[in-house]
Amino acid sequence: MSAPTPQSSVPVDGALLLNEVEAFHRRFNVFPSEAAYVAVTLWDAHAHLLDCFDSTPRLAFLSPEPGSGKSRALEVVETLVPDPMTAVNASAAALFRSVSNPNGRPTILFDEIDTVFGPKAGDNEELRGFLNAGHRRTGVTYRCVADAAGGQSVQAFPSYCGVAVAGLGNLPDTIMTRSVIIRMRRRARNEKVEPFRARIHEVEGHKLRDRLAQWAEHARGFVMGAWPEMPDGVADRPADVWEPLLAIADAVGGDWPERAREACVTLVTASRANDKGSLGIRLLADLRDHVMVGIDRLPTVAILDRLNALDDAPWADLQGKPLDNRRLSKMLADYMTADNEPIASRNIKAAGSVLKGYYAADLHDAWQRYCPPPPESPLPPLPGTETLA
Repeated sequence: MSAPTPQSSVPVDGALLLNEVEAFHRRFNVFPSEAAYVAVTLWDAHAHLLDCFDSTPRLAFLSPEPGSGKSRALEVVETLVPDPMTAVNASAAALFRSVSNPNGRPTILFDEIDTVFGPKAGDNEELRGFLNAGHRRTGVTYRCVADAAGGQSVQAFPSYCGVAVAGLGNLPDTIMTRSVIIRMRRRARNEKVEPFRARIHEVEGHKLRDRLAQWAEHARGFVMGAWPEMPDGVADRPADVWEPLLAIADAVGGDWPERAREACVTLVTASRANDKGSLGIRLLADLRDHVMVGIDRLPTVAILDRLNALDDAPWADLQGKPLDNRRLSKMLADYMTADNEPIASRNIKAAGSVLKGYYAADLHDAWQRYCPPPPESPLPPLPGTETLA
């Protein structure tokens, strides 16, 4: 009779295991969509295989109000990922030294991230730089350290690590674009979850964590160097974010490859809808979609009237003042025409007089390069905005 196969060499059914991890989340977390459950489960698994990927997405649980389940989501994630390090108000120095620790790289779980990047917290460029650099496997943080001779030398500290954050509002754009964003909401009265009790449920989570680690050892050969097929329209930074998660889904099989790509499209589309871009891109988009619809030129005074009258737009109150022609000119001059000239006002003849204004032809190249796709159903022209002769 042959000896039993050691447990460590028994292949793990990855699809079944991810189903169990997802079910564990569903016991304690109410996420806003099916896509969120899929993304978070795949993120938990990818944390065990960081060295197989060129980049690691940040996982961001964000909400407009407290009491939306963000911290509980991090608590459940903490039980499932390798070497979790809970950070609240941790300095960048503490984090990058922890990541470069030869005894093992942590998975950083940063709660109350709004206290670091919120409006009253300042820019925290050092921490922002650490989180941005650690998105890529080659990312390092450079610091001056004392050497044996009593002087200073520059040392590179590895920054690559898994990071999940939770907070109110939004994050800096450079972090948002590197993140899978889960927009949390307060539970409705009919949405029930099981109370999370650390003494009981951490043990259950750790068993799943250990099984994920075991599965990861078998899955390395399937995900190392994988180039998962991206859904249509997912490219550039969103593709970098989702590549590890789709590679995980393809490795486990079952219905996970299909569910992962559906989740990818859902969450990438949602992030684009919530992404207003820079103030300059918002200006370009509002000019295209609301101000110069169906017309080829418009005087500056008319443009300002229409911009400042837009609901849900910042133009009527920019640091206490409405947008004026000087600031409009300065903002548009940052972008170029198709002839590689700064966008600038030109003379427009109207009603027997000559006014300064802008031509749609001068803006067209910037619209194509910087703005998201226009609405599927173009808005009708505003009254009185027919083409001016």
